Amino acid sequence: MSNNLPTLTLPQMLREQARLQPGRPAIRQKDFGIWQAIGWDDYYRRASHVGLGLRALGLPAGGHVGVLAENRIEWVLAQMGCGLVGAIAVGVYPTSPAPEVAYVLNHADVEVVVCEDQEQTDKVIEALDQLPHLRAIVVMETKGLRNADERVRDRILSFADLERLGVEYEATHRHLVEETLAAQRLDDLALMIYTSGSTGKPKGAMIRYANIRGVAPGIIDRLGLAADTVHLSYLPLCHVAEQMLTTFCPIYLGSTVAFGESIRTVQEDLREIAPTMFLGVPRIWEKLHSAITIRMQESGPVQRWLFARALAACAPFAHKSAAQRTAGERLTHAICYGLILRALQNFIGLRKARVALTGAAPIPPAVVHFFRTLGVPLVEVYGLTESTGMITGQPLDAVAFGSVGTPILGVEHRIGARGELLVHGEMVFAGYYKNPEATADAIRDGWLHTGDVVEERDGQLYIVDRLKDIMITAGGKNLTPSEIEKAMKSSPYIKECIVVADGRKFVSALIQIDYETVSRWAEGRQIPFTHFRSLVEHPEVRALIEAEIARGNAQLAQVSHIRRFHLLNKELDHDDGEVTATMKVRRASVYKTYADVIEAMYRGGAAHA
Repeated sequence: MSNNLPTLTLPQMLREQARLQPGRPAIRQKDFGIWQAIGWDDYYRRASHVGLGLRALGLPAGGHVGVLAENRIEWVLAQMGCGLVGAIAVGVYPTSPAPEVAYVLNHADVEVVVCEDQEQTDKVIEALDQLPHLRAIVVMETKGLRNADERVRDRILSFADLERLGVEYEATHRHLVEETLAAQRLDDLALMIYTSGSTGKPKGAMIRYANIRGVAPGIIDRLGLAADTVHLSYLPLCHVAEQMLTTFCPIYLGSTVAFGESIRTVQEDLREIAPTMFLGVPRIWEKLHSAITIRMQESGPVQRWLFARALAACAPFAHKSAAQRTAGERLTHAICYGLILRALQNFIGLRKARVALTGAAPIPPAVVHFFRTLGVPLVEVYGLTESTGMITGQPLDAVAFGSVGTPILGVEHRIGARGELLVHGEMVFAGYYKNPEATADAIRDGWLHTGDVVEERDGQLYIVDRLKDIMITAGGKNLTPSEIEKAMKSSPYIKECIVVADGRKFVSALIQIDYETVSRWAEGRQIPFTHFRSLVEHPEVRALIEAEIARGNAQLAQVSHIRRFHLLNKELDHDDGEVTATMKVRRASVYKTYADVIEAMYRGGAAHA
């Protein structure tokens, strides 16, 4: 079915949707508390004007345009506008500090940058001396920019002015978009997506339209997406996971994407939109898990009892889809749903979700099991920037907890040396921008070397760990830190766990508490604290985490037990280089920062948790 998608590029497909269903909602955006709908014809028309406006600014065919903003319609108008005039969009994380923004814009040879507001524009202005190719800065919200640096004042214009410029340019270049689309081929470059840089400088992955067309059918097929799918877009659009569900699949399918007012209003937006599909990275699911835990802690004894009984009753068939349940299981679920599960699904805004997914990083299987027990059809998927997104996923009717499922349509796979997953297919990216050495290392004989160690059991793939993260203890035992970390992070009180074991006699860990959950726990026990550090340093909090680590250790082999731990007295910070923009831990940076603490854990005395 979905393998019969038209062999068109994404911009060509946008024009086709505008022709086939002009007035049907393509995008919904919340402005000043009210949801506004934008049809496919308006989407195509406005994107065309944005593209023509960029050309009017002097951007050549093949030019690079940076986008530095949270998710909103202007983001995709800039991206698709680039495609309609043969240019290439380059996303930059809006959470990135100025030096990181400067690196990406400079490395990508960006000529025009589209910024959300003054905060993002200031980062570009700060880096101006490092951006020799920059012609113009387009700003979506110009408030506060009246007194902009005089060096750039004549290069700044509003997004509305860019669209107006495109309308004027169209008068003398009426056929430019049509001519561009007529000449556009699937082999043309569509996007540059920069990796998060967990092990060094971000690399610019070049994505062709053929890669997008190659991956979309398999995603649509595996997730059961259709023209009536509704998706809330809130994860960064400079990440391939959000791209595949905000632009790739919706433009091929003609389905609807909703943009909330801010990433901070996701919970409220979910309740209002009630999407049929939802993507959450593990941290989002862990946070929702914590929110439900807190809600139940604060509820009355009757609700707590009902919650515990519902979990116990529905857990045995959590792996099944709704259609696979027996008559008895359907009855059990219906009773639990009416009494408590419906209210919890409404609380997190996922009552209408036909599929929910988690990916981009390891997730504790217990968290997936928890949400499926609540009736949320959560599946684990796997993919990389270099594979243009999702390439494996749990089938909706064959969930195996802890696995990332089976390869999607169009993906060939094999297991190489040291258990590394290798993949082949149209979705394998074109290479890294200005980095032929890294490209040659990633793609060998047409096969993408993912860097992930996997095991295949009963046809399902299980990610063991990153190849480079496998640790060997002083006793010569191989350890997979992600397995240990996942076991610990299944606790609602532990936000981050960074294992230390390489070349050591035993396993230790740096632990970051989940401040929200632990603070609520402390308040309930009248434990005094004033801030993060004072909470962490309280003996009862240490005892709580010690008990949670003991619970996690019980799930692991003896050699993997955490025997000593240190509680971090501050949250890991992107600005300090400890985590990436996607909140992946930069191990080397954390180990360096906490070198003295780590050494102290291995000095003297018997190891204990």
